[in-house]
Amino acid sequence: MPSSHTAHGYWLEEAGPVAPRPALAEPVEADVVVVGGGYLGLWTAWNLLEHDPELHVVVLEADRCGHGPSGRNGGFATALWDDLPELRSRYGDAAALELARASSAAVAGLGQWCSDQGVDAWYRRRGHLQVAAAPAQEGAWSEAVAACAELGVAEEFVALDAAQVAARCGSPVFGGGALMRDGATVQPARLALGLRAKVIERGADVREHARVRAVRIRDGRAVAVCERGSVTAPAAVLALGGASAGQRPLRRRLTVASSHIVLSEPVPDVLADIGWTGGECIVDCRTFLHYFRTTPEGRVAFGWAGGRMGYGGRTGGRLEVDPAVVAQAGRDLVRVFPDMAGRRLTHAWGGPIDVSPTHLPVFGSLHDGRVHYGFGFTGNGVAPSWLGGRVLAGLALDRREPETRLALVEPGPVRVPPEPLRYAGGSLIRAAWLRRERLEDAGRSADPLTRFVTEIPRRLGVHIGR
Repeated sequence: MPSSHTAHGYWLEEAGPVAPRPALAEPVEADVVVVGGGYLGLWTAWNLLEHDPELHVVVLEADRCGHGPSGRNGGFATALWDDLPELRSRYGDAAALELARASSAAVAGLGQWCSDQGVDAWYRRRGHLQVAAAPAQEGAWSEAVAACAELGVAEEFVALDAAQVAARCGSPVFGGGALMRDGATVQPARLALGLRAKVIERGADVREHARVRAVRIRDGRAVAVCERGSVTAPAAVLALGGASAGQRPLRRRLTVASSHIVLSEPVPDVLADIGWTGGECIVDCRTFLHYFRTTPEGRVAFGWAGGRMGYGGRTGGRLEVDPAVVAQAGRDLVRVFPDMAGRRLTHAWGGPIDVSPTHLPVFGSLHDGRVHYGFGFTGNGVAPSWLGGRVLAGLALDRREPETRLALVEPGPVRVPPEPLRYAGGSLIRAAWLRRERLEDAGRSADPLTRFVTEIPRRLGVHIGR
């Protein structure tokens, strides 16, 4: 087992401590109140102040900004070209293409922001590689590659044969794959804390350990109520991640699951031997996928999205520290890269992710446009949250910007079952998928009952996993 297994993990440890911000202890008047100090809330605050530096923007964070999923994810910043078939099906060709291009702009914009602001978040734009790690995964990318070609953007997502995959990263289990050029990696905690610092520098009133108990509408204004104070503003933004499932109007529009990462000691010799020296971020084509990337000093971060389900918006600590899931991720690392056998795992961590039933983020407004929200990044929030911050800033200021007209803003809702059916059903489907994928890893086919259970979400119009 890794020598350190915590809820916060290596990225935040490496990024180092930050000076705490004061909690809220009094009533405050603001122009906009942002609830949530992760990527989405901080990007929203940044964009609000970019538009008008004189705005009084208050950010309320229940813990420490950037110390939730934003500071402990895998650090993949990728576009939505591989989601193009889903986008076309839901929104049509023109809207799908507009949204995919906006997601590409987000990947580039993130890197440009880091450069302009002097934030060393280890931004490396080296491409996003999808690979078949079992025969059953071969060709999983074909529909997306074809969709890109049909819409005249074939260069965005290109199929690779097994030899081309091996030239970028060698593994005895890899077959073919596909490469998306708009893929980058970051050190997620450095990005989150760097953004925190820049938002504070820009003039936002950031309050930490300021848990919001309720957001109410009073006399036509939004009131965010904390334990010892409140913030009243014409507009509120809910950037809550998985905690969005605890909000009554949103609770049937997402589920909460967990994802976990193991990190190796520096292994530059292994990376040289397998040819993985280009810095690509890589995923396999499971439903509960593995995702892996390297660090500048030659560590391998290997994640698995097969963690437990959460009940409603509550995690109870089980989604953050899960030894069984971490142990499986460690075994899977060695299965994919046998040369990692005997190499030390130094850190493990994990936490909840907000899972959209369409696999796509959602933005919108409540209470006659006084409260605005974003959620559902489904493990891919680093670049989309950059875009989401522009969307929510536009909505909060009632500015009809191009971003606020994207198809992800006020889409038709896709609902999941209420609790406890959501938890029970989701756990059953998860178990069936884990069984199916273990069999497929071994080159075997799943039994009819397992296949039937894994197909239930698709029949209901719900997109799970990758």
